[in-house]
Amino acid sequence: MEITELLKKMTLRQKIGQLTQYNARLFLNDDSYITGPDKKLNLSEEDIMLTGSVLNFFSAGDMKKIQKKHLENDPLGIPVIFMLDVIHGYRTIYPIPLGLSCSFDPELAKSCASMAAKEAAASGVQVTFAPMADYVRDARWGRIMESGGEEPLLSGMMAAAQVRGFQGEDLKDNEKLAACVKHFAAYGASESGRDYNQAECSVRELYDYYLPAYKAAIDAGAKLVMPAFQSLNGVPATINPFLYKVLRGEWGFDGVVISDYNAIGELIKHGVAENEKEAAAKAFSCECDMEMCSATYIHYLEELINEGVVSEKQLDKAVYRVLELKKELGLFEDPYHGADEEKAEKLYLCEEHRKLSRAAAENSAVLLKNDGVLPFDKNIGSVAIIGPFADEHGINGFWSCAGKNEDTVTVREGIEALLGRGRVLCAKGCGCEWDDKDKSGFDEAVALARRADAVVPCLGEPQNYSGEGNCRTDLRLPGVQEELAALIASANPNTAAVIFNGRPLVLSAIDECIPAILDMWFPGTEGGNAAARLLFGQANPCAKLAVSFPRSTGQVPVYYNHTMTARPHFTEKPEHKGYTSDYIDCGNLPLYSFGHGLSYSRFEYIQMTLSGTELKEDGAITVSVNIRNASDIDGSEVVCLYMRDPVASVVRPVQQLVAFEKISVKAGETAKAVLEVTGEAVKFTDGEGNRIFEKGEIVLMVGCPGAYLLKESIKAV
Repeated sequence: MEITELLKKMTLRQKIGQLTQYNARLFLNDDSYITGPDKKLNLSEEDIMLTGSVLNFFSAGDMKKIQKKHLENDPLGIPVIFMLDVIHGYRTIYPIPLGLSCSFDPELAKSCASMAAKEAAASGVQVTFAPMADYVRDARWGRIMESGGEEPLLSGMMAAAQVRGFQGEDLKDNEKLAACVKHFAAYGASESGRDYNQAECSVRELYDYYLPAYKAAIDAGAKLVMPAFQSLNGVPATINPFLYKVLRGEWGFDGVVISDYNAIGELIKHGVAENEKEAAAKAFSCECDMEMCSATYIHYLEELINEGVVSEKQLDKAVYRVLELKKELGLFEDPYHGADEEKAEKLYLCEEHRKLSRAAAENSAVLLKNDGVLPFDKNIGSVAIIGPFADEHGINGFWSCAGKNEDTVTVREGIEALLGRGRVLCAKGCGCEWDDKDKSGFDEAVALARRADAVVPCLGEPQNYSGEGNCRTDLRLPGVQEELAALIASANPNTAAVIFNGRPLVLSAIDECIPAILDMWFPGTEGGNAAARLLFGQANPCAKLAVSFPRSTGQVPVYYNHTMTARPHFTEKPEHKGYTSDYIDCGNLPLYSFGHGLSYSRFEYIQMTLSGTELKEDGAITVSVNIRNASDIDGSEVVCLYMRDPVASVVRPVQQLVAFEKISVKAGETAKAVLEVTGEAVKFTDGEGNRIFEKGEIVLMVGCPGAYLLKESIKAV
């Protein structure tokens, strides 16, 4: 299909239709645009038939029905393109992105995205609104669960891996999806951790922290970009000239830019457009190609072209991008892109996909604390599983697409499958809603804890307490879970808590009374089986935190790569010192920092060797680190290389990740991690957005923030 020739045949209205996207319900119910929830869009039947894209459908059958009807009525035979939020699985669900990032395993992220693409493509999806590459520091923000965490390098590598997994080598492969990186840019900087709120960021912060992960995803080949909902430095991202200058100009992105849901229409509520016509003019002039679920383009673009506000040449450029995406997906040859109900049903929850989901959950779970309790002996007499998540199927997490809670393995089911039903006791104990103060189940729970040989309190926040629009001001465990945990631990010290969460929680009270804590995040379909294997030593924890856990909500935002102040006072406990940067009632340091994560293996960092001591701007130094497994348990270790720039022309982070490698080390053996620090990695951005390489000392550190095991200095020359 020659796109330029097709453009010549298209009317102005047909072209504009290609830039619009609406919900599938408008197409599955002939009257819904008149009587349904989308009546406010004021769309005619002709407007609907001109639509270039559809979202929010959940079956190959629905997709085929819509596509077939559309093609029957489209004189040029231009297919609709189908998009959906396939975030962490389609029907077989794997851990939320924040949890998966804790694996420090881009190849695992790639495999998971590839699995999701297979199921989604068979179900009719052609584009996914993923990965989310928003850099985050605020655990109150609901959408932190969709992010890669507080480290730009890690977040970017995980986002890029997802792009490669979703898209593969050829988008015509009917088991692949086009990826849309979002939300450009700095959505994770929303003030007060409140969704859709404004963000204010300096140029230096944008380039050094917030922009790198988006660029990594785009460099990996992402075909679409979605601007963020919020305003950035006073201008909504959808029409922010600075962001488009970076995206289209500096980065050379020439793919499709699609607005977020009704974001163009909401420019009026932002107060930067008087009406829909002005909103359309501003968004289109910035080269926002497609409009999602508002109707300003279909209603006003033709009028704006006739008035000379925008040109048909600009329109052709945007339409070309959309048609080129359809061509890359092979939709002109196969408008259904391999959608197949029978194939989809065979893929859903198949053994191969469940196995990958379980592996992802095991590799994403972070062992936060272990005072000699874990792993439990598999031959133990009895185990009591207690708490609101003991037998809870709702552990897939927000944005679980077509996943169903009833398909998800609970902790009780997982442990029973491993040990047998006869040795497993179970009690809910209490609820997990923020306002649930019912303690009537405490007595039963404590009695079971006393009877059992081991106890597993399963605690957390409901899966709908994180995700879009679900922000919190109190990050403690909701309800009376902390009280239940304390009573259980008093009744039986052989206790290990399992936490389910979509964000870092304040676990200070749990840390004080429970000897072992395993954070499963929201692990997905195989979560219960993964938890059981980890608790009983059939799997060895290996994940590290991609985001810091605060001691108190009042510390937020708290993150490992903060800058030094003139009056630092870093403490874990409340040790107030006058006229220093600290709190009266809480230490400065997080409860668990980025990079923290325990294992059943005991690793010793025994040697750090550099290939040189002088680093040029266009050069690199190789850092080799020998790790010995001084235990009798095979394990994997994420070896992290950090840097610090002690003296610079701007205030630099106290620590910054520059490289990492995950290595497997057999019991009693030694393995080598080979890492690289480049001249590019030590650069920083000045106030004008220029990348600076400054000469001077650079300190390289291996280990975990606050507990570095090996250090060496080099010189940038």
